[in-house]
Amino acid sequence: MNKTRRISTVGSVAAVLLLAAGCGSSDNGAARTTNSVQPAGAGKALGGAYDTGYGAGGYGAGAAGAGSGSDLGSGSGKAASAGQLSVRDIASVGGVVTDSAGMALYRFDKDTAQPPKSNCDGDCATVWPAVPADDASAAAGIDAALIGSVDRTDGSKQLTLGGWPVYRYAKDTKAGEAKGEGVGGTWHALAPDGKKAVDKKQKSDGNAGSGNGMEMGAGAAGMNMKSGAELSVADNEKLGKILVDGQWRTLYRFDKDSAWPMKFGCLGACLDTWKPAAAIDKAKAEGISGKLVGSVKRPDGSEQLTIDCWPVYTFTGDTEPGQANGHNKQGLWFAVTAEGKKVPPTA
Repeated sequence: MNKTRRISTVGSVAAVLLLAAGCGSSDNGAARTTNSVQPAGAGKALGGAYDTGYGAGGYGAGAAGAGSGSDLGSGSGKAASAGQLSVRDIASVGGVVTDSAGMALYRFDKDTAQPPKSNCDGDCATVWPAVPADDASAAAGIDAALIGSVDRTDGSKQLTLGGWPVYRYAKDTKAGEAKGEGVGGTWHALAPDGKKAVDKKQKSDGNAGSGNGMEMGAGAAGMNMKSGAELSVADNEKLGKILVDGQWRTLYRFDKDSAWPMKFGCLGACLDTWKPAAAIDKAKAEGISGKLVGSVKRPDGSEQLTIDCWPVYTFTGDTEPGQANGHNKQGLWFAVTAEGKKVPPTA
């Protein structure tokens, strides 16, 4: 019996060593042989609440308590009806469809519009309550013909817009907020035609910078965005060569995350400010080794992009392509080099 137990222990240690060799901390020189890992202790932040003003808390069923107090429900058809839909301009997001109470409405990239189908149930539907289809009407600016419904797994009917199932976000606590925009890289505020409001805003605003001294040349940005790359390297005037996503947004890593074992330090309210970058097809990455590009599953089930095993994020304070306003925030957030390292703090 002792022999059997010894063999089992040796096997467990070997498995851990294999995983560690595949995705160790980039700062200790560990080798890389894998591109995707699962979080160890998923949903648990490192340490307690940290002094950044974001708090620590989890991101799952517990987040429902942060709702607007209007009985958002849990996706079971008990949520408040939408009433008359209207369009409201929300800074940094654009023209967003809201319900009769002024609360922003959202769509989920993992749903489908043709045919309409919701893939948000269980804990997901607690954080993102489905909007009932009954009593919805359209105000000026919204085509009533785009309003429809889809049957959920519990038999209730959920509102759709342009075929996309419609949700509220439990952490939007008052009218005019859109804290759910970009969460997990898969949730987006709705435009009047059912598309993503933020995409329409970016097209109308163009790609011009704001002259804050932390941005890339507009010409280089334009060339990159036309190439179809979902991840690339940009020349920043102050930071040097840094990683940006397909919309030319700077990517950041967080010192309170951990590459191995994989743990998330940005949870709860932190996600209102720092949006997990969505996982990409590494074939669409330019200027960076594919061995450094991976993904990790977050507690809400979404897939987050990792660089050298570190989860990466975009910053809501970067309001235009090419900005890097999040670098060295709280001394914890840093832009990322093409080698997967964090860019040193700037003076």
